[in-house]
Amino acid sequence: MSQAEPQDGPPVYDLVGVGFGPSNLALAIAVAEHNAATNDTVTAHFLERQERFGWHRGMLIEDATMQVSFLKDLVTLRNPASRFSFLSYLHARGRLIDFVNHKNLFPLRVEFHDYFEWAAAKVDDMVSYAHEVVAVRPVRDGGDVAYFDVVSADGERYRARNLVLATGLQPNLPEGVTTSDRVWHNSQLLHRVDDVDPASATRFVVVGAGQSAAEVTAFLHERFANAEICSVFSRFGYSPSDDSAFANRIFDPEAVDEFYAAPEDVKQRIMGYHANTNYSVVDLDLIDDLYRRLYREKVLGTERLRMFNVARPVEIVETDTGVRATIESLTSGEKTVLDADLVVYSTGYRSGDISAQLGELAGYCRQDSEGRPRVERDYRLTTVPEVRGGIYLQGGGTEHTHGITSSLLSNNAVRSGDILRSILGRRVPGDDRPAAEYAVSGPRSA
Repeated sequence: MSQAEPQDGPPVYDLVGVGFGPSNLALAIAVAEHNAATNDTVTAHFLERQERFGWHRGMLIEDATMQVSFLKDLVTLRNPASRFSFLSYLHARGRLIDFVNHKNLFPLRVEFHDYFEWAAAKVDDMVSYAHEVVAVRPVRDGGDVAYFDVVSADGERYRARNLVLATGLQPNLPEGVTTSDRVWHNSQLLHRVDDVDPASATRFVVVGAGQSAAEVTAFLHERFANAEICSVFSRFGYSPSDDSAFANRIFDPEAVDEFYAAPEDVKQRIMGYHANTNYSVVDLDLIDDLYRRLYREKVLGTERLRMFNVARPVEIVETDTGVRATIESLTSGEKTVLDADLVVYSTGYRSGDISAQLGELAGYCRQDSEGRPRVERDYRLTTVPEVRGGIYLQGGGTEHTHGITSSLLSNNAVRSGDILRSILGRRVPGDDRPAAEYAVSGPRSA
């Protein structure tokens, strides 16, 4: 009997997901809704290294708001009638009328995180928390790769017909910079800020020009009333994000189809045209708030908020009492030395190394002429013919093929429906029913 037979190993799931952030949470919900609506059951399990559900907990600043509409939740664009919607959450929490009266499309980030936790609790039978995945391995049946074994740190194996990677984005730091007690990435902010004594803090340096950098600057300025906050960025000023109606079409499900089908040079132009919808940009209300603070302090003669624009840090040296940051003007070359309590890099995130995550399986995956993973429209890695199952990417690693929305919440619900629909369609050999006939509610974007 071959190694691939269930009798020879662990139970076989239709899909195993690595990581359980918002992307795979949306997929788990799609699976739950599918199973509730049909006898064609999909077996799924998800492994998450955190001990409980968490999404950017280090940046859950109490007054920070979402940058996407509440309607772009885990389900609504795929299934508006879902019991997992943000509106259902509000009803369950007794705040639906209050939210309606608020007349706001953009909830607090802490509230949306609570919504995620509420939804995750409803599908926790599919999740093993505190299970860090250390390897994924091919399981052969003759000459084919029939299954994938997902191995956790405690040695448990989860066998899958399909693998869905959603390990999230990794903090991005400039070359040569490593985090320490005095040098942070903004993702660590709320995890570590309580260790800083407000009475003795004198200066903080924040590096970056995007939304997170502006939020960190505002947060530190408000929390540490006696300290100077120095914001360092290479632009002349914070650039506002473009969330106008026509520009927002870049996040539509149909835009993913158009981007995917476009020639490479057109893809590059689209990314250039619309980078200001997401990258290194700040909500206009926050820009105005920071400028009001800056101007007020000039009027009062107590300037705690300082902007080092068109500048960059050229040296960060930890000292016995803190950090010495040397800031260089990009226009004049003049250097300013700042002795600070700590430096916070708000320099964004990057996709993880897909090849490293796949290990031996990476050798079965095709690459394009630039050495990037080749990804099908259904978010499935292009593999050699002997691989029977699908290896899908969620929430990262597909920007070059699917566009800006690949790692964002905007298309999360529809993307998860696309992946589940693909798994359903591929597991029925010869079945030529259109995908819309499968019990995956909502619009099909492929």
